[in-house]
Amino acid sequence: MRPYILSETTWKTVKESNFDLAILPWGATEVHNYHLPYATDTLLADAIAAQAAKQAWEQGSRCIVLPAIPYGVNTGQIDVKLCMNMNPSTQLAVLSDITHVLDYHNINKLLIINAHGGNDFKPLIRELSLKYPKVFIAATNWWNASNANEVFDEPGDHAGELETSMIQFITPRLMLPIEEAGNGFTKQFSIKGLQEGWVIAQRHWPSISQDTGVGNPIKATPEKGKIFFEKTTQAIADFIIQLSNTDLSNLYKDL
Repeated sequence: MRPYILSETTWKTVKESNFDLAILPWGATEVHNYHLPYATDTLLADAIAAQAAKQAWEQGSRCIVLPAIPYGVNTGQIDVKLCMNMNPSTQLAVLSDITHVLDYHNINKLLIINAHGGNDFKPLIRELSLKYPKVFIAATNWWNASNANEVFDEPGDHAGELETSMIQFITPRLMLPIEEAGNGFTKQFSIKGLQEGWVIAQRHWPSISQDTGVGNPIKATPEKGKIFFEKTTQAIADFIIQLSNTDLSNLYKDL
């Protein structure tokens, strides 16, 4: 049993433990080109949360990883068979219930480790900060914890070189051979402001990608996945340790 993984921990251990921070992996259930499993985002969120928590625990952080949420916002992929959608309003309700439990048991720090680009927790955190003012909630997109361009030739946005390399390293038995993958060619918006990113809109997935990928996975390797896994989990572990050790009344300082 890993004492920092709630689903593996017994009541005998939990009742004697004082946790100072909870970690919530949040993924999705959606297609990832032809070669990666539907659970790609959830697998990544779970593995990264567990490894970062392990490193932080070994440095004295009393963190606890909650069971991963396997559904994300997939409104743009609703036309793709069995892409499971959880609306942002539903995410707010789920996150609110989880925060309520933490607040009730005096765990006043929560870190969401997000692995799905369609999830946006910032407005949810803002709303919950009023409902649960004693709980500090932070969120990170795990792939931003390190510079992907230092490891990958073309990271890609969805089921590309980055995600494929990570699954090759974490759980290769759940993917098809790379030869089965599409090239991840993607159409772009035809309007300039949307192309440049200063105007945002939802992408309709079947209109932009024939194989559902965004980015070519052909250069993916498990060695690249290992390097990026280690870099990102170390950065997240360092953050967990700092947050665990920080008194919320001293969260801000003069620069």
